[in-house]
Order: sequence, then C-alpha cells, then structure tokens
Amino acid sequence: QVQLVESGGGLVQPGGSLRISCVASGFTFNYYSMYWYRQAPGKERELVASMSPSGYNIYYADSVKGRFTISRDNAKNMAYLQMNSLKPEDTAVYYCKAEVGADYWGQGTQVTVSS
Repeated sequence: QVQLVESGGGLVQPGGSLRISCVASGFTFNYYSMYWYRQAPGKERELVASMSPSGYNIYYADSVKGRFTISRDNAKNMAYLQMNSLKPEDTAVYYCKAEVGADYWGQGTQVTVSS
C-alpha cells in the first residue's frame, strides 16, 4: 500500500533554515509528481511546491518562491523541501502528497518558526 512518511520538522528561529523529507513506498516513485502542502492553525491546507517525476516541472507558491526548494531522489524514493529564510508565517504542519490513482498523504511534520 502507498505510504508517505515525513520527517525533519522542528523549531527554528526566524531567518533560519530547515529541510524536511518524505520517504515513499508502495508505488513506483519515479512515475509520479510529488507535492508539499502546509496547514497553519485555523487555515486551509495550501499547496507549497510540487515537482514532476523527472524534476523538470516545478511549482512554488508565491509566498515561498525564492526561499524554498523542492527536490527528489528517485533512487531513494525521497522528496525534500529545503526551507530558507524562514518566517513566523511559515509555521504549519507540512505534508507530502502523491496522486497514485487517489490522493495519498503523509502524517505531517510540524514546523514552528519562532524566536
């Protein structure tokens, strides 16, 4: 079965950096785009970044453009989100998603940006 497991979240000061990871299993990873979403308290879940199977097509939300970098390692079935110049408004639970017939989500990893 499809499984996605995020890791790497934590507490970081404003201006700091963090890299979160998503390990995938149960499907042919290099066939599918990968997505990173986030959900802040009281807000709807929003798409942050996505990457096509080859890595050629990449999308970033305007709010993270120039600060976040999505990447993937198809040999390791891993997706990553490098987050730089973090702001308090980046505080959220971050989820990875794969669309393998249906939407599959990880359990999420908490990122808190605070001094």
